Parts: sequence; C-alpha cells; structure tokens
Amino acid sequence: MPACGSQCILCDVPIRIDSYQGCSHACKYCFVYRKYDISKIKLYDSVQSVLNFIQGKRNGETRWCDWNIPLHWGGISDPFQPCEKKYKRSLEILHVFAHYRYPFIVSTKSTLPLEEPYYSLFKKCNCVFQCSMVCPSLSSLEPGAPSFDARLKMVELMSRAVPRTIVRCQPYVMELHKEILEQIPRIAETGAYGIVYEAIKMQKKTAGMIKSGADYIYPLESLNRKFRELKQECHKHGLVFLSGENRLRGMGDSLTCCGCEGLPGFKVNKYNLNYFIHAPKELTLTPAMDKKDTCQCWRAMRMKTETGRVLKNASFREMMDITFKDRDMVRNYIGKEKCK
Repeated sequence: MPACGSQCILCDVPIRIDSYQGCSHACKYCFVYRKYDISKIKLYDSVQSVLNFIQGKRNGETRWCDWNIPLHWGGISDPFQPCEKKYKRSLEILHVFAHYRYPFIVSTKSTLPLEEPYYSLFKKCNCVFQCSMVCPSLSSLEPGAPSFDARLKMVELMSRAVPRTIVRCQPYVMELHKEILEQIPRIAETGAYGIVYEAIKMQKKTAGMIKSGADYIYPLESLNRKFRELKQECHKHGLVFLSGENRLRGMGDSLTCCGCEGLPGFKVNKYNLNYFIHAPKELTLTPAMDKKDTCQCWRAMRMKTETGRVLKNASFREMMDITFKDRDMVRNYIGKEKCK
C-alpha cells in the first residue's frame, strides 16, 4: 500500500508506491542494498491499494494527507524493469492513473515506457516522467540498465508524450563532474524540463568525504561550488536546476526538487523542514494534520525518547513542530553545517 516514512519531514511528495520489491538493474550504488538483497524480486504494491488511495482511503502512514497529493512511483525499485514484461503490474497501475488522471511522478531507467501500450497510456496521464541517468562513465555500475544514450533518447520521446520530463542525476559523483557538465547540453536538446542533482553517499570511509551520521558525504563547501557550476550550465541551456541534496535544497530553482511545481493538479506538502528553513511564509497546514494519530510515518525514524512518548496520540503538526525544534534531527537530515 502507499507508504510514507522518514521522508515526510523533508520531501514535498513523500508518499510512494512500488510495483516491485527488488530490481534487476542491479546498480552498484543503490541505497536499497542496505535494506535487503535487491536481486530477489517480487510483486509489491497492489493495483487495489493504489486505487484505494486515489479514492481517498488512507492508512496509518498517510492519514495526515487529506488531498490528492501526487504519488511518487518507484521509490525502492524500478517499476519498468525487465520482470514487468512477465508480471505487468506497472501496466495495471498505469491504466488506473490514466483513467483517473491522478497526478504522479515516476522514476525509471528502463526504456519499456516507449513500447506499446505503455507509451499511449502515458499520453493520457498527468505525470512527471523522471529518468535516472548520470553520465556514460557510470554505466559500468548499472549492469542491468539500458545505456546512457538509450535513456537520453527515451527522454526525448517521452517529452512529446507527458506534461514534463526530468533527468535525475542521482547519484552525482564529484570525480565525474566534468563529464556530468558535458551532458547538460545533450539533455537540453531532448526537451527535458530540468535536472535534479543529488550527491552520492558512501557507507565506508572514502577519501575526500566526511562522516555524517551513518554515511560519508562530500563537504558542503566543495559540493556547493560544484552545484553552482551545474546550475549555471543548466540555466545557460534553458534547463531548470533542482537540488535533491538536502543541504543545498535552497539552491534549486524550486524547493520541490522532483520538478512538478506549477503543473495543474500537483499540490504538494509544504509543512516540512525545507519550508521551515528556506521559506517559512509558505508553511501550509491542512485540517488532517491537526488530527490525532496522523504521524505514524515517524516510526521509521530514530527519535529521542521524549519524542517517542508522544507519538501514539500526536498529530502530524505536533510531531513536525517538535522536529523543527530538534537540532539533532535537523542536523541528521540537512547537515551539521546548516545548524551552526
């Protein structure tokens, strides 16, 4: 069923669905490896659970949301990976999205969306189509995925079919910065709306990186310089620059880093840390956020003992307000540099 975990405190579109668990693209950098063996693929969210959400039914993790928030499709696996040809779970879900014109953001590396009947169904959808692609040199770490050039062609063709296409340069790797810059003009030629960048995180100690929580990440000062170069080059070629990097979210042309801002029907969540820090005047509450037992998504986080005690009967608003005041939690999610 549609789920919402710890991303609710940061993300404007934190409710995700997945057709599958596991992914045969087998990208070596995939964060899901930390949770389970992605080579073991099985069906995940049902068509009925997606339909229930569209029709207004909410579960414990999504009870805080009382409007038609866009769903993010493909959070832990690629919905159009090769097994889709066998199971067709994503095709069934796509039929539902097309019928109801419900807003969604889909993330994929697969070129299957170009095949029929997928392509024709996408033409009927109200969606943002995201293609994950960094640069040709990273292909060696994506053994099961189509080539960079094949994905580039897909972005071009999908740009003719859907309201908006976005390229996800995730994970951004600083050592490949020059090659990543060189892809920007090529991406602009496809008709893509913009590019979202998010830096790689490493589990093991890595030269040039600093420890932050359980990860090793690039120092903010270094990343800031590189991202400014990327932003300048994006603007030079008429692309929107978006930052999926939590520490640099405010650098993006929009705080909604998935690229759906301004599209009809794409009302996002604006009661989160990014708005509290970068645009407090835009913080927006809805009636459901003030109701009790609307914060089960916090169970996915490590919390202070005193925070955990109030979870059972608290509202989404109460928990978010506690988060705003919790410097340790803010530091964990947006970096200690922002907390000085």
